[in-house]
Amino acid sequence: MVSRRNFFTGAGALAVSTALVSRAGAASLPEAVIMDKASTQPPLTPPNGRPYNPVVTLNGWTLPWRMKDGVKEFHLVAEPVVREIAPGMKANLWGYNGQSPGPTIEVVEGDRVRIFVTNKLPEHTSVHWHGQRLPNGMDGVTGLTQPGIDPGKTFVYEFVAKRPGTFMYHPHADEMTQMAMGMMGFWITHPKDHNFMRVDRDFCFLLNAYDIDPGSYTPKVNTMLDFNLWTFNSRAFPGIDPMVIAHNDKVRIRVGNLTMTNHPIHMHGHEFTVTGTDGGWTPPASRWPEVTTDIAVGQMRAIEFVASEPGDWAFHCHKSHHTMNAMGHDVPTLIGVDQREVLGKINKLVPGYMVMGDKGMADMGEMEMPLPDNTLPMMTGYGPFGGIGMGGMFTMMKVRKGLARGDYKDPGWYKHPPGSVAYEWKEGGIARPEPVRAPDADKMAAKPGEKVLQVTKPGKNHAH
Repeated sequence: MVSRRNFFTGAGALAVSTALVSRAGAASLPEAVIMDKASTQPPLTPPNGRPYNPVVTLNGWTLPWRMKDGVKEFHLVAEPVVREIAPGMKANLWGYNGQSPGPTIEVVEGDRVRIFVTNKLPEHTSVHWHGQRLPNGMDGVTGLTQPGIDPGKTFVYEFVAKRPGTFMYHPHADEMTQMAMGMMGFWITHPKDHNFMRVDRDFCFLLNAYDIDPGSYTPKVNTMLDFNLWTFNSRAFPGIDPMVIAHNDKVRIRVGNLTMTNHPIHMHGHEFTVTGTDGGWTPPASRWPEVTTDIAVGQMRAIEFVASEPGDWAFHCHKSHHTMNAMGHDVPTLIGVDQREVLGKINKLVPGYMVMGDKGMADMGEMEMPLPDNTLPMMTGYGPFGGIGMGGMFTMMKVRKGLARGDYKDPGWYKHPPGSVAYEWKEGGIARPEPVRAPDADKMAAKPGEKVLQVTKPGKNHAH
């Protein structure tokens, strides 16, 4: 995490609403803190103000604030950023404070909040505080409730966080471009009573989608449906961190959807209840157990469960194409097609060409194929028994006994008790599966600017 001091020094650089902030206050902006890491950061324990139980943002962080005359002051910087989608691929996005999505903002019910927004984009922007109750002029809709924030200018939003819940922030200015480029973030208003709806671990992240051609770095902003990268907090598996959970912890996971389609989010090994939406907490009498909840565009869902089952449990979108990377939408299905005759002809033109897809997609992982620059295999990531065959919107809940409160370090792979792993039946004996060692991370995907061969075993990776 890095602080930016004296972000703007020119006398004409600020366009601050003097109706909200005195000249003395406007002359001294809060520091614009940026994040230079793509890994999940520890929860931010509140250094001042009302107490609350902080969240953990998957592959993200919480924005620090300063207290000034009883007001929580934050500084968001809208700017171009480079986001690592996963090892081997980076994207030129727009975001806030060094990352896309931007940092999570955490406040407490009843807090007066002042957010300075500095625009370092090449066009005007605004910030809409999705789901908040606030004065109309603070709603952030360019042309309707405010003028746009021009490049190089800073605007101020100020309001009282009136109700607890989970919200989002994003532009309402050229939003087709700006949201497609990754401008969004999470906002959490904690209840005034920090024991209300208390959990042991509280995770949050946004769902994002991008259309980035292999070999390129910038999303195509005019795409409506045919996205090829599906991400949690702008990270694609295996670049998504696991959610590390202590056995029997009560857990909340908050998921917001700012893509252009719905996502049925599915949990393995446990059932949960939906306890919150972006409209607030759901009444207890309205809840029922689920293992999948569908999150529509612009919606948020908070789910809760008790992590009673140790193991490495999958957590993913249940749309099968959303657990893949760098998909090609015009690739024909070749299952059952005899390609031997055409293979000979193609090899005369393209030596080394291999038949692909005639037995399904998984067998393609057994072939060595070069990747284009700056892209990812479609199905990648390794587990203790080989290739997982998933990418995109996929991660794991690692539930472990003996974890200390506040311990979020990856505990490694789960050690299954004897006799608790599915096995091959063989007449006259049983062949027990043995864990295999995954290849090094630097062999799992292409690094920026270079081509590498797909790893063949033990994984089942698959190229374009």
